[in-house]
Amino acid sequence: MARTKDRSWPAPPEPLPDAVVDNHTHFDTVLPWQADGWDVDGRTPDLAAHLERAASVGVTRMVQVGCDLDAIAWTDAAVRAHPQLLGAVAVHPNEAVRHAGVVEAAPDGLDPEAPYEVGLAEAIGVVERTARANPRIRAIGETGLDHFRAGPRGREVQREAFRAHIALAKELGLALQIHDRDAHDEVVEVLLADGAPDRTVFHCFSGDAELARLAVAHGWYLSFAGPVSFGPNDELRAALREVPPSLLLVETDAPYLTVHPFRGRPNAPYLLPGTVRTVAEVTGRDLAEVCRGLSATAETVYGTW
Repeated sequence: MARTKDRSWPAPPEPLPDAVVDNHTHFDTVLPWQADGWDVDGRTPDLAAHLERAASVGVTRMVQVGCDLDAIAWTDAAVRAHPQLLGAVAVHPNEAVRHAGVVEAAPDGLDPEAPYEVGLAEAIGVVERTARANPRIRAIGETGLDHFRAGPRGREVQREAFRAHIALAKELGLALQIHDRDAHDEVVEVLLADGAPDRTVFHCFSGDAELARLAVAHGWYLSFAGPVSFGPNDELRAALREVPPSLLLVETDAPYLTVHPFRGRPNAPYLLPGTVRTVAEVTGRDLAEVCRGLSATAETVYGTW
């Protein structure tokens, strides 16, 4: 009989010595995750429970990211209601392909998803209106390029959408959160050609030390998630060592990319301490110092909560 993988919520980790910020999480996707092992009052974890559990281990603030139309509306409401949250909104590059009506095979080998009725320009208009109307939306993102999930025409659409989001971030004076999957060179090319916003963040950085050095040279911020703790990712840890504290952020990307040893189980901001401890170990820095640096950098990028 095949062994069933554990999909339960991991137990909370040891609290951090100082507060930190989860630079990128998707609570709108975390909350529907039905899993065992949550022991707060025996209830299904709602947003309040997640915020309480995160705060109990030192993750006191988060950036909630909405990158499809439903998630943008959810994010807009959530950041107004919860002072622990700031927001980022965008049309994700893979969503942009669907809004543009493109249906084609991609390297991921999956069947293409059906296009949306709402066009790409209209969808980006929703991003703009939401960001203009809500002062707690502090970033445009995640936007960028995903060559793993897009064919030739899709990649053209993603580039078009990426450039529109860059322009919007600069116009509104907001940070930019980048999604970069199998597209490092092309992402850098667009940023250099169009001019990156002052506060440009590589969400869930996945490059090597060379890309990290290039990003640092341009003053771009690098955010590390659970994969920095995975055994095979020596190149990613080498990249981390190239990043000064002033340009370093951490994130969960919850409910995805859960830190080792919980890979494959549901993720949420309360599990961020595992990544923070990995950062301290890899860089040889004091854990409390790392926490304070991460919080200071987050405030530089997004302002105060």
